[in-house]
Amino acid sequence: MDRRQLLMRGMALGMSIPALTRVAYADSMAEAQAIVDKYAVKVDKWDGPTTGPKAKEGQTIVNLAGDMKNGGIVGVTKGLEEAAAAIGWTVKTIDGAGSVAGRTAAMNQAMALKPNGITILGFDAVEQAPAMKAAFDAKIPFVSWHAGPVIGPMADAGVFANVTTDPMQVSTAAAMWAYIDAKGKPGCIYFTDSTYAIAVAKAKKMQEVIEKLGGTTVEWVDTPIAETSQRMPQLTTTLLQKHGAKWTHSLAINDLYFDFMGPSLAAAGIAGSGQAPVNVSAGDGSESAYQRIRSGQFQAATVAEPLNLQGWQLVDELNRAVSGEKWSGYVSPLHVVTKANVEFDGGPKNTFDPGNGYQDAYKKIWGKA
Repeated sequence: MDRRQLLMRGMALGMSIPALTRVAYADSMAEAQAIVDKYAVKVDKWDGPTTGPKAKEGQTIVNLAGDMKNGGIVGVTKGLEEAAAAIGWTVKTIDGAGSVAGRTAAMNQAMALKPNGITILGFDAVEQAPAMKAAFDAKIPFVSWHAGPVIGPMADAGVFANVTTDPMQVSTAAAMWAYIDAKGKPGCIYFTDSTYAIAVAKAKKMQEVIEKLGGTTVEWVDTPIAETSQRMPQLTTTLLQKHGAKWTHSLAINDLYFDFMGPSLAAAGIAGSGQAPVNVSAGDGSESAYQRIRSGQFQAATVAEPLNLQGWQLVDELNRAVSGEKWSGYVSPLHVVTKANVEFDGGPKNTFDPGNGYQDAYKKIWGKA
């Protein structure tokens, strides 16, 4: 079985987990615990590519960041800039500032610079279809992070490779953690943003998992992730008044939703340490999320992505693209972060940064070791 077949098989298995028949409470709980435990261990072995093209010298790339207020995008950008320095490339990062207009302006600016390649972080590739077609016609390759619900090539959108953990596995792990924490009886509010197809897909998967296991959906909240600072304080108060004890767990598609819930929860006498609602995020493992988890206040778990590693992978995929080779096929690992394991795999730096030697592995591929 080749790497692509293994990838597809793994994705299929990941998506089949929530469909398990709920034969008995004990069986469901054991199954959920096994999945959570699988993703809560140390990640200390490199399982990514070991071969690929040597570095294409003298490349200039533009990094289009959807919103530099988003901790996930900031983390990936740092990794990308670090990797670009290692491979010997010049990179310019442009902030889309969290709006369609801002991203369109950033895309236009990127095209004017005539780079050798473009990375897009944290916004839907379809949104910028006209500009992406122009880049495709100009033979400028795109790689992306979280530009859609697909892992790898997105041919219809003109993306050479979309880098992400498996979003369905991320959502499954978050939902199962909430199910275990609620002792099999979670009452969940889901926070998502319909601006992004991947955000909707992740929230639907969390809801599916919870309901298959016998939990309850309290409410589905669709609110723009770029407006969480303005919306979440009052929204949190309203939801507490509306649902009371029925709301046991929050499941959000990104840690950013919880950045602005704290004051409203504190005003209601909810300090954390297991008090409902317990906040759980299906990505990305931001610095603020780590701090909340460590302190035991306002967030209990996040399913973190290896943001710095993914920045390195973006550079590697772009090197493959400009060298005329296929994408690597690599799907980066996810990590269930709780207070019990927050201090390893990069935890002291408030990020999931696997100690698996990925920087050295990529440098060796590029001939930069």
